[in-house]
Amino acid sequence: MPEKPRILSAATIARTRLFHVEQVGLEFSNGTVVQYERLQASSHGAVLVVPLLEDDTVLLIREYAAGVHRYELALPKGLIEAGEDLLRAANRELMEEVGYAARDLRHLTSFTLAPGYLSHVTHVVFAKDLYPQRRPGDEPEEIEVVPWRLSQLPALLSREDCTEARSIAALYMVRDMLQTEARE
Repeated sequence: MPEKPRILSAATIARTRLFHVEQVGLEFSNGTVVQYERLQASSHGAVLVVPLLEDDTVLLIREYAAGVHRYELALPKGLIEAGEDLLRAANRELMEEVGYAARDLRHLTSFTLAPGYLSHVTHVVFAKDLYPQRRPGDEPEEIEVVPWRLSQLPALLSREDCTEARSIAALYMVRDMLQTEARE
């Protein structure tokens, strides 16, 4: 494995509520010096929850996505609050966005989005043994909950309103995991 570049300098260029843009001077092992810009997440990461309602049914949400200026069909998700355990954050987001809580939560993996310039990490949590439990959230409008059968994932991907890669990857991961468990 190559040696990581040495950080020569780091300076904040801009800061928002969610991110700060940082310029980083790096020296690579071959002597090359470059300037990179990266987005440093101002949060403690995020959770993406795959809530299994029934053996083959997950609960998706349809909410406004400002980055693409449209409503997207995706899995419930949200930032982890300071001092909050990721499983507790997942259950909180589930209650706020879907109106269910889970008795069984399992961390499956963690994803980065664009590690070449973004430090944000999303933790994928599988939730099952759901029960109705609503908690007020910070969403500006009510979120529509859409049940979807995992056996119908190809149809979901053919929709123009389901493009979020984290949700798509997590859905396939859980579908494959459940199929493997069913065979064992």
